[in-house]
Amino acid sequence: MSDVSAVKALVFDVFGTVVDWRTSLINDFSKWSEARGITADWMALVDGWRAVYAASMDEVRKNPQNGYVILDVLHRRSLEKLVSQFEIKGLTEADLHHLTMGWHRLHAWPDSVAGLTRLKTKYTISPLSNGNVALLTNMAKFAGLPWDLIMSAELFEHYKPDPETYLGAARLLCLPPEQVMMVAAHNHDLKAAQKLGLKTAFVARPTEYGPHQKYDFEAKGDWDMVAKDFGELAGRMGC
Repeated sequence: MSDVSAVKALVFDVFGTVVDWRTSLINDFSKWSEARGITADWMALVDGWRAVYAASMDEVRKNPQNGYVILDVLHRRSLEKLVSQFEIKGLTEADLHHLTMGWHRLHAWPDSVAGLTRLKTKYTISPLSNGNVALLTNMAKFAGLPWDLIMSAELFEHYKPDPETYLGAARLLCLPPEQVMMVAAHNHDLKAAQKLGLKTAFVARPTEYGPHQKYDFEAKGDWDMVAKDFGELAGRMGC
């Protein structure tokens, strides 16, 4: 473990690291569709939706002349394509909105709330997520996430792993990068943060993608800390 004694704030990847997006969405949509009398392969749709997540943000990067587009809008665009692709019939405008807002109703991993609450006693804690501010705020209220503030890619108009997100978070906290620790279940997120001087902590979420998980089973970098869950992270950070 590296020296992390100077760390004053922890910022967190959210989708997959703090919340279980896949199980949350599948269960949410299955229950909702049963009441609506709509039949669909929600598991396939949710997996397909997440599969185009990175590509949707790349479109924003490639077309800066069109301005920044928040994740809610990207999610909706992707959903409309997937609904057509999977030939899901009978969805109204209200239905499409409800499904899109499913990302606001994600449940935390079992260790997340207790671990974050412990970390909050000593450190400033915040998401640093590609989710937009409203999404992250609503999710925090829904899942009981005890953030001190909400930091989103939307504030910097850059999606991770663009440098502007990590450096922007440190700037808003009035801290040098080395006093901020990025916590994630994704090695590529930590790699981008580490290059910019942030401290790093890896927490594995080996069931994030269900049976389709292909990577991030373990730490694949020289991270400052590796923990099995947020409880262990809190303990090792002195909380």
